[in-house]
Amino acid sequence: MSLHVFLVRHGESVWHAENRYAGVSDIDLSEHGRAQAAGLASWAGRAGLTAVWSSPMRRCRQTAEGSAARAGLPLNLEPRLRELDFGVAEGLTRAEMRERLPGALKAFEADPVGNHFPEGENPGAVGERCAGFLAGLRAGHEEGRVLVVAHSTAIRLVLCRLLGIPLQDYRRVFPYLANCALNELILRDGTPSLLALNQHVTPGVPE
Repeated sequence: MSLHVFLVRHGESVWHAENRYAGVSDIDLSEHGRAQAAGLASWAGRAGLTAVWSSPMRRCRQTAEGSAARAGLPLNLEPRLRELDFGVAEGLTRAEMRERLPGALKAFEADPVGNHFPEGENPGAVGERCAGFLAGLRAGHEEGRVLVVAHSTAIRLVLCRLLGIPLQDYRRVFPYLANCALNELILRDGTPSLLALNQHVTPGVPE
């Protein structure tokens, strides 16, 4: 028996255009993000899902609500799926970081785990809490197809943790996760496999 888990980054947020770091900041989807979420919901309605889970943050809830409704399933909220807290870099653009936090940014770029931003969350803890959620999910769903809507950094960290990739390489190995694209994991007998990465579900709506 195997469990298929579709890890999906939320739709485009209102900070996307400026590439502001949105960790614990509870921001909304942009209009384009809502269109992406509608495309994901269309897929969810025909995907044979058995459960839908989401980070409780607004940009994830707004992405997942339509998918749960189209799949005829309740939307389950899970705090362990929340995004990394970027500390002093929260809400800033790269240009603002280079101006205000040049040393911290340079250290982060060299090793985003060992040199995570001051006052921010340790990325290792994010990978651990997300992996803990998935372990519980596997215990509660021996088989099925589960949609999990979360955040870019959290998803990349848990993928590294499950696949045996050093956490400090998460930005290099997974440089980009497209909004509302499918990242499909198969959890079977305690051994995770990555089946798909950045698989677009809405060809007419660019991610």
